[in-house]
Amino acid sequence: MNQTKPILGLKDKPNASQWITLSLQHLFAMFGSTVLVPYLIGLSPAIALISSGLGTLAFLLITKFKVPAYLGSSFAFIAPMIAAQKLGGPAAAMIGTFIAGLVYGIVALIIKKAGYRWIMNLLPPIVVGPVIMVIGLALAGTAVGQAMYENNGTPDQHYSLLYLSVALVTLLATILFTIFGKGVFSFIPILAGIIVGYLYALLVGVVDFQGVIDAKWIAMPDFILPFRDYDLTLDSAILALFVPVAIVTLAEHIGHQLVLSKVVGKDYIKDPGLHRSILGDGSATLISSLIGGPPKTTYGENIGVLAITRVYSVYVLAGAAVFAILFGFIGKITALIQSIPTPVMGGVSILLFGIIASSGLRILVEAKMDFSKNRNLVIASVILVTGIGGASIHIGSDFKLEGMALAAILGIILNFVLPGRDKATDDLFEEEAVDETK
Repeated sequence: MNQTKPILGLKDKPNASQWITLSLQHLFAMFGSTVLVPYLIGLSPAIALISSGLGTLAFLLITKFKVPAYLGSSFAFIAPMIAAQKLGGPAAAMIGTFIAGLVYGIVALIIKKAGYRWIMNLLPPIVVGPVIMVIGLALAGTAVGQAMYENNGTPDQHYSLLYLSVALVTLLATILFTIFGKGVFSFIPILAGIIVGYLYALLVGVVDFQGVIDAKWIAMPDFILPFRDYDLTLDSAILALFVPVAIVTLAEHIGHQLVLSKVVGKDYIKDPGLHRSILGDGSATLISSLIGGPPKTTYGENIGVLAITRVYSVYVLAGAAVFAILFGFIGKITALIQSIPTPVMGGVSILLFGIIASSGLRILVEAKMDFSKNRNLVIASVILVTGIGGASIHIGSDFKLEGMALAAILGIILNFVLPGRDKATDDLFEEEAVDETK
């Protein structure tokens, strides 16, 4: 490992002005993505901020303050969250999120006892890559619908050239910030693109600013609490939606830990251990489910901030978490987020969901998958068509396995039964890191 000399090391405490500035920098890096997820699935952005802060603090505690990471809303769970809400409203989505957190906890315990080689055998690149492509491509219709249609998803839905112009301006701005952004803009392209799109939407009269004017400065978010708002009951359909995705997103977590290890110059797979970081991720997701937030994941944007600034202090990440919690109780900020027009979010989502799909392709490229081998061709083909096509298996009236979840399970099964399977290497740190999907 070639460690670049840090400006602030892991346990270095910055002075007050540095602490505030550097923590806010991390907050802005994750802000756009973290609030975009609840916006898309109909949850409270304020609770997403609060749960990301609480989840990050829990992660830091569980990893013994050795891993400088920030946890925000996971994009991989957007489709399961939307499907769960159709089944049983926000309560079903929270139960699914709780299940995802439990899966992480169970896997962490197994890794602690049995090591991590089994998870790499379960989730090789030929399975993970296509499944991540499905995660992005399955959401393509959502992004395009938000970009093109006024009253999207309602009986009054109709095509709007004005909405499309807002989406295209947002998309173009986000692309420009992603490719040409320097300094602070290099790690907040999503937030910067949303701001540009919002300003254009204001100019063309698409934004309703009344909610921001009426909102209070300090406001209690609409927490969704178990036993008060719903009962904790297991449902096979929700299990089928969330468990396969939770298993696949473990590959995302491992990839982030590999990248973070190389950035900071410490092998986090061994110390504090992959089991601790996975448990931290799962605990953050459990906390989120208990207050009404989406599932959590470590954020590539914040790893990028670490790499650029060479400030690895866990105090800075903890400060960002505290700021996120405080922001969640500022009513004006919540109202401002909720005033963002759907075509702005649609424009950003076109790029984001495409990047998720492309990151799956990148995993296959970096793993040097040979598609002249029929084995690889078969696995990838089955995953892509069943996942994007919405294939489903119904058993009785209660059990249903479909889309992305079914595709992931089929990919895992095919990888084990077809001849020619490669074994995972013993030294995980030396493997190429998978790209983030959020």
